[in-house]
Amino acid sequence: MSDDSASRPAGSTMPETHAPLTSLQALETALREALGASLRRLVVRLGEITVEIDAAVHQEIALRLRDDPRLRFDTMIDLCGVDYAGYRDGGWQSERFAVVLHLLSIEHNHRVRVRSFCADDEFPVIASVTGVWPTADWFEREAFDLYGIVFEGHPDLRRILTDYGFVGHPFRKDFPVSGYVEMRYDPDQQRVIYQPVTIPAREIVQRVIREEGYGPSYEGREIRG
Repeated sequence: MSDDSASRPAGSTMPETHAPLTSLQALETALREALGASLRRLVVRLGEITVEIDAAVHQEIALRLRDDPRLRFDTMIDLCGVDYAGYRDGGWQSERFAVVLHLLSIEHNHRVRVRSFCADDEFPVIASVTGVWPTADWFEREAFDLYGIVFEGHPDLRRILTDYGFVGHPFRKDFPVSGYVEMRYDPDQQRVIYQPVTIPAREIVQRVIREEGYGPSYEGREIRG
């Protein structure tokens, strides 16, 4: 028996101790306190934190994430759109389009993923964060081009990857793989023209896996060329 246990009065208990918070737990606590009622959901998985907020407070929360001294997410690493149509084999019951931001705090050396769902599936709109992180400029143009998500307040919201006359938004789940139109050079008109897609529909044939030993065996036979 140790000297410490021998000197403790009979019937007394060990003093309560609290293990120090890990950096991930400290970040989770700071996010919950800073976002408050604006936090729709927070998920900790695989050592990463994802927070979900409403599109109505998208820009307000972006400012809070950047300026709160406990957070200081001063760098936006990435911004992308997501189309949840057909997700979970059609069992998805929430909004269809979301905007996802990946943020980095250089001061605190931590990261967070922020997801905002657009309220209207037919015309997805969300506030631009170019005034918070200027690097969002081309990322928001890309999400607009590929998903049709409109970023209110963006200084120059136009297509960035597809052609000027492109029809539709190619990363939407209901966009056909072959597209709607094709572009080619017309020698008679001596210019590039658009026309309906002429690629024939492809028939998908199920792959057949032959069982072992199927067909004639050539083992041991002499092959003459």
